[in-house]
Amino acid sequence: MPPDRGIVVGLSPGVFSGGVAGHERETMRIETAVGLYEVRYAESLESLSTEALETMAGAGQEVIEAHRVLAKTGDNLVGELLRGHENFFEWDHYPPGDVYDGESHGQYYYHAHPPDQRFENEHGHFHTFLRPKGMPAGIEPAPVPGFKKPDDPDDELSHLIAIAMTKEGFPFRLFTVNRWVTGEVWYTAGDVIALLDRFEIDHARPSWPVNRWITGMVALFKPQIVALLEARDRAVADWAAAHPGGDVYEDRELEVTSYLDISVDEHVRAVARALIARN
Repeated sequence: MPPDRGIVVGLSPGVFSGGVAGHERETMRIETAVGLYEVRYAESLESLSTEALETMAGAGQEVIEAHRVLAKTGDNLVGELLRGHENFFEWDHYPPGDVYDGESHGQYYYHAHPPDQRFENEHGHFHTFLRPKGMPAGIEPAPVPGFKKPDDPDDELSHLIAIAMTKEGFPFRLFTVNRWVTGEVWYTAGDVIALLDRFEIDHARPSWPVNRWITGMVALFKPQIVALLEARDRAVADWAAAHPGGDVYEDRELEVTSYLDISVDEHVRAVARALIARN
C-alpha cells in the first residue's frame, strides 16, 4: 500500500512554488549509518587518457550550458523538471512514468523524501538507470540472495548513480544505494561501471536542458562514480559479514552505501588544468 503523501514547501525561487505532501513510511535515511559511507576521493586525473579527459571536458560544458540557459529566465534544473505540477508529492516520481530514452535505454526520475529523511540542505535527488536492452553483451545480474528474474527481461535494470540537489537546483552530492531502495536488479560494481558510458538521454522531453545535464553529469563525474560503485560493493560485503543470517540487499538499516560531495565548477576547472598540462 502506498504511504500517505505530504507537500514540499518553502523552496527557493525558480525551483517550485507548490508543496510536497507526507507519507508515513519506514525510515530510509539513517543519518548515523550514512556518515559511515562517505568516500574520500582524491582527485587524480593524471592517470586518465587524454581522450577520457576530453570527454569529461565536453560533458562539463554541457552541464554548465544547461545551468546557463535556465538561469537566463530565472529557472533551474529542479524547477524545470517540476514545471506544470501544482504540487510536488514526496516519494512520487517526476516526471510521472520517469524519463526513458528508447534508443540508449537510459532512464531517470527525480523525487524527494520527507524532510527528516533527506541529506542536510537537500531538496530531492535524481536516480539514474540503464535497462538491459542498452547493456553490452555479457552483462548479467549478480548471483545474489533473493534475486527473482522479472517476467520481462528488460526489467532487469541497473541503478547507476543518484544525484542530490539543493533547494536552489544545484547538484552537491553523488551517492549509491542498496538494492531495496529503488527495486533495481543488482549488478556487480565492475559491470555497472561498464554501463556508465552508455547512459544518455537524447531527446527533448520533458526538458532538453535537464536531459543534456543529467547525461553530462554521468560523463563528467565518471571517475568519482567508479570510486563510489566500488565503495558500494565493499560496504555491502562488510555489512553482510557484520550481520550474518540476513539478506543484506533487503536490510532497511542499510540504505546509502557510499556518497561523495561534489562541485561542478571545481571539477570542470580541474579537468581543464589536466588537459592544459598535456599540451
